[in-house]
Amino acid sequence: MNKQQFIKEFADKANFTQKDAGIAFDAMVATIADTLKKGEKIQIAGFGSFEVKSRAARTGINPLTKEKVKISASKNPVFKFGNSFKDLFNK
Repeated sequence: MNKQQFIKEFADKANFTQKDAGIAFDAMVATIADTLKKGEKIQIAGFGSFEVKSRAARTGINPLTKEKVKISASKNPVFKFGNSFKDLFNK
């Protein structure tokens, strides 16, 4: 399912127009990004949590040349589903 298909399905379930569903989706994504950029974690009960995890700098190996390469430290957004959401698929 791509973004447009998701928005159509969301609009149908929420009784929104596709335009309103698209606006709501974009606002949700922007809010998540802004909150994570501030260093805050988002926890949505029954669904999951968003947070930013830091990865330390490390040395990797280029698989083609076998040459050692320095990989810079980075911050990565992470989503973890909550147990109650996981349980929907494991009954």
